[in-house]
Amino acid sequence: MVFEGSSAAISHTGKVRSNNQDSGYAGANLFVVADGMGGHAGGDVASSLAIHRLQNLDHAYPSTMDAEASLQAAATTAAGDMIRAVKDRPELAGLGTTLDAIIMVDDYAVIGHIGDSRIYLYRDETLTQITTDHTFVQRLVDSGRITPEEARYHPRRSVLMRVLSDMDADPELDMFVMPTLPGDRWLLCSDGLSGVVDEAHMEKTLRLAMAPGRTADGLLKYALDGGAPDNVTIVIVDVGGQHPLLSGSATVVGAAANPQGIIVPAARPARPSWLHPVRQAANEPTHFEPAADYLEELIEEDHRRSVRRRVGWITGLLVVIALMAAALFGAYAWTQTRYFVGVSSDTDTVAVFQGIQQDLGPISLSHVYEDTGIKMSDLPSFNQSLVQQTITARSLDDATAIVGRLRASSGTGKTP
Repeated sequence: MVFEGSSAAISHTGKVRSNNQDSGYAGANLFVVADGMGGHAGGDVASSLAIHRLQNLDHAYPSTMDAEASLQAAATTAAGDMIRAVKDRPELAGLGTTLDAIIMVDDYAVIGHIGDSRIYLYRDETLTQITTDHTFVQRLVDSGRITPEEARYHPRRSVLMRVLSDMDADPELDMFVMPTLPGDRWLLCSDGLSGVVDEAHMEKTLRLAMAPGRTADGLLKYALDGGAPDNVTIVIVDVGGQHPLLSGSATVVGAAANPQGIIVPAARPARPSWLHPVRQAANEPTHFEPAADYLEELIEEDHRRSVRRRVGWITGLLVVIALMAAALFGAYAWTQTRYFVGVSSDTDTVAVFQGIQQDLGPISLSHVYEDTGIKMSDLPSFNQSLVQQTITARSLDDATAIVGRLRASSGTGKTP
């Protein structure tokens, strides 16, 4: 059952939070979820600013490239809005928001993503996560240190590595384009859903093929039944192949639905700050007309800076090489305080080796310290096996004692 061109958006505070810092938008061709952060005072402002900036993108586009460019530009502008908001309200410093957006262009979905909110595609009764979380635990998963299941319960699962915020004037969104097919259902959600409800239960709900609104209600119920420790925002859109050019009022939910969420008081007198270079840069002139001699000085200073940078790199490289050489020398010197008993390949006799058994590529870290003259063929088979595997000694005296025992077992007499 396909609900062509239909969509729904829903947002809930959850069972633990005191306010809703999420925002969602479902319009004609634009669908967005933003999960704000920055404490009680800032998260709702951040997600609201993002939604209100992006909602201007809800119109038709001549191509997917135009939609991508518009989405990236709007995200950058939203970051600028946050920088200005913090300038006016310093208590909001550190605010930010995740952002997941889809712009439908004909039979394509233009996707923008930053943070740990997610976009899923339900196609042919299979749910697939389209976006990749920008989180610390996702890096652990990508590097193979933990499993995706372990990531769900990791104590650092909420640590974000990338987000739309007042700290970055040029945010880096994951941008890509995917074709849509008849029957596709797209699910955008904050981690209030994906962090509580696993994909099996999401897929079970989507498989019921209910209308978007009822499906969103069903997913929200799962999150509430799971304790809903965070705000939950869900946007669902059904696509029947080529997306129609819809019109009409959009659905705005969460913090962005409250006009007070984006009201910023008049700016306070600016104060210099060494802790927030982006905020400080916002107080400086954007351009000026320098005199010719000033330009020449800039060129000369740039040259001097380039020379200093090159000297700094060379000095740093030499220091690193010297430290590495010292470390290697120290490590090699340490290996020469170790001894072991093994087989001399030249004479097939028992030998005391100085160093360690391992080699460093083509470099041997051991050499024959003493050839004992004990033939391997004279040793009992068990002792032959031990020597072939090498016998680690605690010291040179210990190695000498080991040789004495081997000599005794060979029947060749005691050590002279």
